[in-house]
Amino acid sequence: MSEYPNTRLYINGTWREGSREGLPVVNPASEEVIGLVANAGPEDLDDALSAAASGFDVWRRTSAFDRAKILHQAAQNLCDRADMIARIMTMEQGKPLAESRMETAGAADIIDWFAEEGRRAYGRLIPSRSLNVRQLVVKEPVGPVAAFSPWNFPLNQAVRKVAAALAAGCSIVLKGPEETPASCAELVRAFADAGLPAGALNLVYGIPAEVSSHLIPHPVIRKVSFTGSTAVGKQLAGLAGTHMKRVTMELGGHAPAIVFDDADVDLAVRILAGAKFRNAGQVCVAPTRFLIEESIYSRFVDGLVKAAEAINVGNGLDAGVTMGPLANARRVEAMIDLTSDAVSRGGRIATGGERIGNRGNFFKPTVLTDVPLDARVQNEEPFGPIAIVSPFSSYEAVVREANRLPYGLAAYAYTTSGKTSLALSQDVESGMLSINHHGLALPELPFGGVKDSGYGSEGGTEAMENYLNTKLVTQAA
Repeated sequence: MSEYPNTRLYINGTWREGSREGLPVVNPASEEVIGLVANAGPEDLDDALSAAASGFDVWRRTSAFDRAKILHQAAQNLCDRADMIARIMTMEQGKPLAESRMETAGAADIIDWFAEEGRRAYGRLIPSRSLNVRQLVVKEPVGPVAAFSPWNFPLNQAVRKVAAALAAGCSIVLKGPEETPASCAELVRAFADAGLPAGALNLVYGIPAEVSSHLIPHPVIRKVSFTGSTAVGKQLAGLAGTHMKRVTMELGGHAPAIVFDDADVDLAVRILAGAKFRNAGQVCVAPTRFLIEESIYSRFVDGLVKAAEAINVGNGLDAGVTMGPLANARRVEAMIDLTSDAVSRGGRIATGGERIGNRGNFFKPTVLTDVPLDARVQNEEPFGPIAIVSPFSSYEAVVREANRLPYGLAAYAYTTSGKTSLALSQDVESGMLSINHHGLALPELPFGGVKDSGYGSEGGTEAMENYLNTKLVTQAA
């Protein structure tokens, strides 16, 4: 596919333009405008809400068995269109084609998993104290959902919300990312072409603050799901709380990666480098603070620098490229500012630390050492290809540093000690902890954080629970 498609809204089973002038979509590798995305006004949002209300009435009465068949077909549609969708994603987001293909395949897996999980949303029978009373616990869909999805993973983040909501019997209004709209629209198209009833899934784009302030308080919406920054998430959670809406928040992170001196250092370097620089570091669960035991610190730094310098940065559509551009110019400026601040406070650039060329949003994979704790990059989520490496001397010191920040999304550790692994599982304040491998984000696993990283899960059986109400029915004969 050589041309990038303009993206329209999808409301009540129909693709349509927005009532406002379309917004430009920019290729981050070339900085060229490649298309337009429809821009929803209040009347479009009202239509989407009305459609979600009517769609819910139909979809909730569709059996879990039949819902699963439609979801499985949507997953197959994604697989059949994977090459086309991957190319669109790379054009608008920048990641290498191989990563875009993996994201598309992963989205299909998520849909398939939730399709089956929806068929197993069991209630239970509670033994009664009286022979003529029957007590049932029933699971029911919570109602129409407003979901807000980010640009870094246009399919992966949206599909978790869409698949879980639909599997539970909810309808949904998805606010897609304006910077990466077309691949997200292809996700919606996969469901539409699978035979989803009109109104069960609706897609809008627009000015984020206006869309959220219109959708969240509306009485049609019963549940809100948001993935994005902690600052915005707190605002939306507050708005939802004012109107007593159920909320799932998957917010920012600043993941520690702890490597002890008994670990397989080469394995740790290889896996952590891959996780750090995947998607140019624009990953909420990316390892960022590399905490390395003193006796292996120099060896680890040397290995990480070599891994960073071996990365081929370029246009994600080009063969052999292993890291694409940052998604927008704002991210490049943020990387420059964070690096400059670290250096001004005594930090050292072991490699990288600068923009590549003067066209496209390219930034070198960067490793920083000797960075003091008062540097911004030690406290603010960089959301880019910057790794901060620091030594530690004791278990107590490294746990204290791992838990220092208000974030608590993901954490990583490498050790061959079972005792240390057990202690970390109890002491590290994080919603997810992966030890000796990178084992996060599989459909069947919980995915979510604690503290300022949010609450609720977007994976595993816990994700389904977010879209279900529990009803007690107690009946006397």
